[in-house]
Amino acid sequence: MHSSRELRSSAFDVSVDGADATLAGVFPDFVAADRLGIVVRRPCGAVGASALLLCAVTAFYDVQRAGGEDFFIYPDYFVFHVGRNLGSHNRFDIWPPHKEVVVADDPEELLRAINDRGVTRLVVEDGVPGEGVFAPETLASARARIATAVVYAPNGRTVDADVAIASNDVTEHYVAGVLEQSRDVPAGERDRIAAARTHLLDGSRPVETYRRVDLDEALGLLAPEPERRLVAV
Repeated sequence: MHSSRELRSSAFDVSVDGADATLAGVFPDFVAADRLGIVVRRPCGAVGASALLLCAVTAFYDVQRAGGEDFFIYPDYFVFHVGRNLGSHNRFDIWPPHKEVVVADDPEELLRAINDRGVTRLVVEDGVPGEGVFAPETLASARARIATAVVYAPNGRTVDADVAIASNDVTEHYVAGVLEQSRDVPAGERDRIAAARTHLLDGSRPVETYRRVDLDEALGLLAPEPERRLVAV
């Protein structure tokens, strides 16, 4: 729980539609019991959503700190690896390891896994939504529970973004930790991802962007078209 000691909400500047905001502007009515799930399709792709993820982690720990007592608890946040293991995310407080879930590249299987973990805030990779086919009961469960859907890009810059989150050198240290620990990902790929992070800098701070979407679009992105939307630069 290194982040419970090192991160505070002041580490993040959130803007929504160009105006100053907080995490609640992205995840309305956010509470500590929320369960966040991020779907990852590319090696270490979740680093492109590191600011949003760590901002939520920090908000969770803010609630624990407000209780005034010592605590030892991790947020119930999950990474869904599509097809195979795509990196290790314990540096983002995705812990214990069973919260890194490898799922077949099948929209029904993905949504079942998301439902089984009770995800309320869904984060999916940008792309061109496809025609996912879901069992009625699987779809109904998702619609009844998922309150917010957000799109991210593995390079940190999402097309048609309406949310921006600036973080700091501490969060980038966590990103470096994810890349270092993800030994299943070739070293050259990890080096490329690390080098690309420099393009996110605005002054001395990395800035990632996201797009809020309705649940239908997010569900379509569980079965993206083969030719995906290009990420922003």
